Amino acid sequence: MAEHQVLAPSPAADPVLVDGDEVRRAIEYYADRGWTDGLPVVPVTESYLEQFLARTTRDPRDVVLRMPHLNRHCTVRVAAINAALAGCRPEYFPVVLAAWDSLRAEGYAAKGIWQSTTGTAPFLIVNGPIRGELGLNCRGNVFGSGFRANATIGRAIRLTAINCFGLRPHELDQATQGTPAKYTACIGENEEDSPWPGLHTGYGFAAADSTVTAMVVRSVVHIEARHTTVPEQLARDLADTLSRTGALIHETVSGCLVLSPEHAHVFARSGWSKDDIRQFVYQHAIRTREELAAVGKDAVSGSTRWRLPADHPEAVPDRHTEEGRHGPVHVVTSPEALLVVVAGANNAGVSAVVETFGPRGGAPGVTLVETAPTNDREQEDGRR
Repeated sequence: MAEHQVLAPSPAADPVLVDGDEVRRAIEYYADRGWTDGLPVVPVTESYLEQFLARTTRDPRDVVLRMPHLNRHCTVRVAAINAALAGCRPEYFPVVLAAWDSLRAEGYAAKGIWQSTTGTAPFLIVNGPIRGELGLNCRGNVFGSGFRANATIGRAIRLTAINCFGLRPHELDQATQGTPAKYTACIGENEEDSPWPGLHTGYGFAAADSTVTAMVVRSVVHIEARHTTVPEQLARDLADTLSRTGALIHETVSGCLVLSPEHAHVFARSGWSKDDIRQFVYQHAIRTREELAAVGKDAVSGSTRWRLPADHPEAVPDRHTEEGRHGPVHVVTSPEALLVVVAGANNAGVSAVVETFGPRGGAPGVTLVETAPTNDREQEDGRR
């Protein structure tokens, strides 16, 4: 969708909304034109849009992401329009821009992965003081509903994918089933209840910096381990969940291990660091050749490196076989293909494995949240 089409100049979308009936008409006008994820969106006026743009020093024409295969791009202005549509407050907009920067750094979104039959979605992790300033949920129900900042910041990315890049279901979005994360997936790390420094500090940022780490994900799988106090037992649960054969679409997988504070402290009390967890899970996230053959994933495609049965016409030996290793297959490329984050309430032994897309292994696209100076009156206006 072209930029000028998102904020329509039509009288039916007149910026002056005088009563409830006018608001409802504007909402239906937007819905009739497909400018929504299926839920109602917030009508956007030029004056309201200016409050978002005032939160950044970037030129509204600056490009935040290009999709060359679609010959489309998103500007700061279009990102702001969709943040407003999503229900963001203006002060959330710097986090939305940082998310776009991180997605651009990661690279997958620009390659068409958001259109995949796999049903991938963007996933955002926020670190630093901005979490408290905006009221981002880092604790109970962190993957669920109830918090405006989490819900609308993630939703801003999805609405832009729809309205700017045209990624609508049954059209350019070819997801076979999709995932609830296609509505929104944005969490804050629970740094306060974590035994370790925040995710961002491992990649050159100070604890006082506010950052966003974005990635493309496929699913979130929960782990119930409520009674163990043995770190090896818990780590094996993580490894087994990560290596499930149903997740082996590619030659290897990657993941983000989202530990509840209770589980994080199980590890920390035994002296385990995040690196220790990554190393153990890498070593134990394995499948035997017999297990792979039983599900038709004992070889890979010569062109895509996706797993195939060994008798498939496109099948070639996987990397382990090529390198002469005939024992169990490591399903993770390296320990570095795993991120460790602490989030959720400190009330139960429940964690999650977020299945991320691609082999990974390099540093994630952690990006700084940059805000423009604002006065108290502007902040108050943004909340009205």
